[in-house]
Amino acid sequence: MRSGYYSDKYFTRLVEVLKKAEKKSRVLYQFFPRRDSTIVGIDEALAILRFGTGYYSNEEEAKRLFEEVLEIEKAVNHAAWEMDRQALVELTARKWDLKMKLNDLWVDKWPELEVRALYDGDEAKDMEPVMTIEGDPRYFSYLETILLGVIARASSTATAVKSVVKAARGKEILFFSARFDHFWTQATDGYAALKAGAFGVSTDANADYWGVESMGTIPHALIAVYKGDTAEASIAFDRYIKPTVNRIVLVDWDNDVIGTTVDCVARTYKTETGEEFLPGQTDPSCVIGPGKGKIWGVRFDTSGSLRDMSVVPKDSSSLGVCPELVWRARKEFDRLGMKDLKIIVSGGFTAEKIDLFEKLNVPADVYGVGSSLLKNKVDFTADIVEVDGRPCAKVGRGKRDSSRLSGLDSNYWNNDKEERC
Repeated sequence: MRSGYYSDKYFTRLVEVLKKAEKKSRVLYQFFPRRDSTIVGIDEALAILRFGTGYYSNEEEAKRLFEEVLEIEKAVNHAAWEMDRQALVELTARKWDLKMKLNDLWVDKWPELEVRALYDGDEAKDMEPVMTIEGDPRYFSYLETILLGVIARASSTATAVKSVVKAARGKEILFFSARFDHFWTQATDGYAALKAGAFGVSTDANADYWGVESMGTIPHALIAVYKGDTAEASIAFDRYIKPTVNRIVLVDWDNDVIGTTVDCVARTYKTETGEEFLPGQTDPSCVIGPGKGKIWGVRFDTSGSLRDMSVVPKDSSSLGVCPELVWRARKEFDRLGMKDLKIIVSGGFTAEKIDLFEKLNVPADVYGVGSSLLKNKVDFTADIVEVDGRPCAKVGRGKRDSSRLSGLDSNYWNNDKEERC
């Protein structure tokens, strides 16, 4: 990062020109979104700024060392492919020796900056500053690409999640977006989703920054391996998965969510009690709820091109997980004594669809949302608006009110580290 590897070339060349011209100045940068947003990524941006503000005392030597690091990284990948343990140990040691040499060349300029910012999770209006940096651009301007990127990525996810959280009116949101993007983004996306109010995430990487446990349901793949027998798959899941995991069964395999749910409850009841379950006569409450030997909830994930067999055909509104399907299921579950069985709905849910469900008082308990949360991006921009204390910005831009931003102690990182220890 300090070598400009992830920076747009025009920013590294900006710094190159300023250094060679010995152009010393103190500028004010402001970072802002291009639409109303939930802001996340500030903490990560500050960490990058903290350790990336400065310069190498011998840039030619630093360039040579970094190029050697890149070559070693390629050799490491090859050694990993060959499973050459000795080579991996030796190459890793060489890489870290080089990194330490690079660090010895680094001149830290972080204490010379004045930084102010919002907190992760704060809301910001279109064009409202979320972070300002005041200092000599020779030491940090090359980071603009990276700072904008980490804030844009996390804020895009958080803004999308916040919209469905608001639409759900207090009902829980499960963040199911991991499969729709590169796995490298999972930790950032999960952090942003939880910061924006999501109830749960689907991968351990999503949950990593928070230290919480990821969530999930019985997958279609497990049902397939059990030859389409959802109840048998759910019983196997219950047998082998730890008791702290809530049992959530996907019940749309046969396009009959009500019938499949009743079958799963009946066979779970038989497995746990040894007795037959008689719908409408037997009390199923002993197998409904959290923990082993029970079903906490069922998930409806009917394809948008299909009509569940319980839904009366009308028009396109009868397809997929529609209000009528949930209403009919809830009514039947309650009639059979399954009042505590949760209904999780997923498949094509957006803020608009969730809002419709809530306006209609559809009795869904939890919303699972996936690809829609990664489709709408929030762009961020950074501008210099002052130079040496005087206004200096391109036409149409200028210094904006930043009174909501909090000042940052230049030693905040070390202070926080001491508190954590």
